[in-house]
Amino acid sequence: MPAATFRAVSNSYTVLWTNDLCRELIRGGFAGQRPTVLFGGPHQSRPSFRRAGVAAGDRVFAVRAWRAALYPVCAMEVRQIVDYDRAGAELADEDYPRLTHWRPLKSGCISEVVIGAPGTPIRFDAPLPGDCLEQLTFRSRRGERKLKYVEDGRLLRALSLQGIYRLAPDSADILARHLTDQAAEA
Repeated sequence: MPAATFRAVSNSYTVLWTNDLCRELIRGGFAGQRPTVLFGGPHQSRPSFRRAGVAAGDRVFAVRAWRAALYPVCAMEVRQIVDYDRAGAELADEDYPRLTHWRPLKSGCISEVVIGAPGTPIRFDAPLPGDCLEQLTFRSRRGERKLKYVEDGRLLRALSLQGIYRLAPDSADILARHLTDQAAEA
């Protein structure tokens, strides 16, 4: 499978996938597949992409915190965000079957569906190197902040990743390069 390429996007965001969700995706054989939908909701366990400011043209990186490391799992470019309860009426016919296929991502209280072009292949075996982890920076209206709870290249807690957060451009490049390099090696 060819490595995914990224075009310039407006913003890039992270969304933390729980270890329970990642285990379910592994058991379900989703590793290696390229996501085309994501789901958001009103709760911290399943945060809202809209409320975080995600829009068409943005890129979302799903990440996993596991065993003191951060795993960039996949990335997907956003094409549109629709209300979950109106998805059947608003989605193109070819998009609707994707909702069924990606059902494991739908756990919890869902209020929105993010539709995108096929993203990078899902992988759970390539942690971000510690030196890259220490460089990760997020942006908000209040300024920039480094990823918290990182010590000696190890992620001690995932608390500062819970939710959807906008990445600084250099940090988005780090995650994109990591996913692209890993796809090329596979």
